[in-house]
Amino acid sequence: MPIGLSEEQGMIRESARRFAEAHIAPVAAELWEEQGFPYAVWREAARHGFSGLPYAEQDGGSGGDWLSFVIVLEEFARIDCAIANAFMANSSVATLLAEFGDAAQKATWLRPILQGEAIGAIALTEPDAGSDAAAIRTRAERDGDGWRLNGAKTFISNSGTEITGPIVVAAVTGTRPDGRKAISNLVVPHGTPGLSYGRKLKKIGWRASSTCELFFDDCRVPAGNLLGVEGAGLRQTLGTVTGGRILIAALALGILQGSLDRAHAYLRERSAFGSRLEFFQALQFKLADMARDTYTARLAIYDAARRKDAGQPYALEASMAKLHASECAMRAAHQAVQIHGGYGICSEFAVARAFGDAKVLEIVEGTSEIQRQIIARAMGLAQEG
Repeated sequence: MPIGLSEEQGMIRESARRFAEAHIAPVAAELWEEQGFPYAVWREAARHGFSGLPYAEQDGGSGGDWLSFVIVLEEFARIDCAIANAFMANSSVATLLAEFGDAAQKATWLRPILQGEAIGAIALTEPDAGSDAAAIRTRAERDGDGWRLNGAKTFISNSGTEITGPIVVAAVTGTRPDGRKAISNLVVPHGTPGLSYGRKLKKIGWRASSTCELFFDDCRVPAGNLLGVEGAGLRQTLGTVTGGRILIAALALGILQGSLDRAHAYLRERSAFGSRLEFFQALQFKLADMARDTYTARLAIYDAARRKDAGQPYALEASMAKLHASECAMRAAHQAVQIHGGYGICSEFAVARAFGDAKVLEIVEGTSEIQRQIIARAMGLAQEG
């Protein structure tokens, strides 16, 4: 049982691994080719309690801890990172609703996305506001007893599906005394008049993750759709993103472990120049590096998750884990493709699909450059301005 997991966490790993091999592996290649959404996997995983694992039972969750959820995402991503991302992105919405929603909001939107009846999306990124979240332009103005939204979002995971439910939208709702934008989170349910979807984005990875553009044209929602306190949206979302970095790191860990497993198996079954590939020292060294990176990434990620579970500060550890794991996953996916040779560039092979998925992880939930900035700031290094 690796790195001090409890007996229960070990059982969760085995359950998640069996689920991934039985329900994700058979459909991963087809979903990649068709850029389809894993509806059957989503519903079956919810039935097993995976989608609501770290959330309270009274809200429809399973009452588990964050480390256990990390383990589930790791095992899912070991088979297919894009499918695992549906669960990760849904958790961002679930966390916002769980921490800042009132009883009515939780009953209406949180419970369904924890139990697999719907799936949540978080709409923060805009065409001109990615890493700089404070630069968003989507606006929400008071309109009688509600809010009227206008603007656009892009790169929104879990949007545009048949089961998309609550979309948490970050919008400018005023100006602070110091001149900065006051940003609030508003829940816009799928199907709300004035909400429309643009193109479904075609990505180099995460092809089984539905990622769309969103447009708000005089989109009106009731006052009760405001999440938490007006003007607190950026703080709410950035706090959620910090926890999300641990989960993105878990997806990277899945790619790391999957790349290592596939490369190891290929070296043992493939021969060249009269010898099995496993006897070539140059290839042995590639696997040794992948094994080292998998081990160190797992240490960092599990430590960050345990800190979150214990209620301890974890922002720095989350950034370090996300940075290290995502960059290691990119290297491991690259080397797995190299080891597989010509087969490695064919999409029916999982190593090829993982290569594109790994690159996405260096971008989302804060780029590698942003993570380095966070780490440097924590070290007390001077910041411009």
